[in-house]
Amino acid sequence: MTSIIRVRARHVSIPLDVQTGIARRQITERHYGLVEVTGSDGITGIGFCYVGHRAGGLFTQAVSDLLAHRILGEDAYRVEGLWEEMYQEALLHGRSGTVLRAISAINNAMWDRNARAAGLPLYRFIGASATDRVPAYASGGYYLPGKTPADLAEECAGHVASGFTAVKIKVGGGKDLAEEEARVRAVRERIGSDVLLMLDANNAWSDFPTALQFIRAFEPYRPYWIEEPFSPDDIDNHARLAAATSIPVATGEIETGRWRFKELIARDAVAILQTDACVCGGISEFRRIAATAASHGLTLAPHWFHDLHVHLVASIPNAKWVEFFPDSQVLNFRELVDVQLQTENGDVLLPQTPGLGFGFVEKAVEAYAVAPWTDAKKTAVVKAAVA
Repeated sequence: MTSIIRVRARHVSIPLDVQTGIARRQITERHYGLVEVTGSDGITGIGFCYVGHRAGGLFTQAVSDLLAHRILGEDAYRVEGLWEEMYQEALLHGRSGTVLRAISAINNAMWDRNARAAGLPLYRFIGASATDRVPAYASGGYYLPGKTPADLAEECAGHVASGFTAVKIKVGGGKDLAEEEARVRAVRERIGSDVLLMLDANNAWSDFPTALQFIRAFEPYRPYWIEEPFSPDDIDNHARLAAATSIPVATGEIETGRWRFKELIARDAVAILQTDACVCGGISEFRRIAATAASHGLTLAPHWFHDLHVHLVASIPNAKWVEFFPDSQVLNFRELVDVQLQTENGDVLLPQTPGLGFGFVEKAVEAYAVAPWTDAKKTAVVKAAVA
C-alpha cells in the first residue's frame, strides 16, 4: 500500500502590477494557498487555491492543524473516503470558505499525486472525454485606471484576433447605467455578432430592480450569460432575474458543496454552473456536482485556474469551456507555474505529461512566500516521539 507520509502547506502573496477593479472592490495583491502531498513511493502531488487579498495564513493553519492528521499514514488512493473524513473533521470550523478551500487543495493534490504515480495526465486518470483540446473563452475586461470603452473593445478584439470565439468582460463597476452600456456596446460593435460575449458582474447588485435595469440595457447586445449578478447567498434574486431576462444566469464560482448547487438548480436560479474545484470541495466534489448538473441538462463552465480546470473540462462531458487568462495581469498565479498551457484557434491544448502537467516554480514561491512551509510530517513524528 502507498501511504501518505507528508503534507506541506504554504501561502504566498503576489502583488498586481496595476490596481485592478471589479464591481465592488479594488485588487492590489492576491494570496494563494499551496499544498504538497507525498506518498511512501516518493511521488508528490500539488494542490492550490485562491484565498483572497489578506489573511492567507488561515489556509495553512487549516491544512496543518485541522486536516493533515486525517490523511497522514492513510492509503493514498482512498481519496473519496478521506474526503468524507476531512469534511466531517471540519464541520464545526467551516463547511465553506477557507476551510473548504483547504480540503479542496488537499483533495486535488491527492488526485494529482495518484495520476503522476500512474504516469497519466490527470484527465486521462479521471476518465477522458476529450484527448487533444477543449474550447476556451478569453477572460479579462477588468476596470483599470484610465481604461476607456474603446480600450476595452480593443482588448477583446485582440483576443478574437488570437483565435478566441468567446470573450468575457466585467460589468457592474461603472458609475452609472450609461457608462456600463457604453462599455458593452463598444465591445459588441468591435468583435462583431458571431463572437460570444460573456458579462461578469461579480455580485454587483443588491436588489432586483437595479439589476433588471442594467440587464435590460445589456440585452440588445446579446450577452451569452450574466455572471454573479447578486451575492451568492441571494438565491431568490438569482431566480427572479433568471425568470425575467433572456440572458442566461451563470453563478457558483464561490459556492461550496453539492447541496448549495442542488438548491440553485432546484430553484431555477442558474443556467450555467461555474463550479470551481479549488473552492467547492475539490475534484471529488466537482465531479458530484457535475453529475447532478448533467441530470438536469445543465452545463458547467468552471471558474478560474485554467491549469487545473482544463483537466476537468476534458473529462466531464457537460463541462463546456475553460476560462483562460492570456497573461498574468490578473491571474498572477501563472507566475508560480513552470509550464504554461498553450492555445490554438480558441482551444486549450491538453497537457500530455503526468498529473496536472506542471509544478511550482520554487524561486517564485520563495520570492512571494509570506511564511515557511508547514510540514505535517515533522509534526507527526514529534508527537509520536512524545507519546
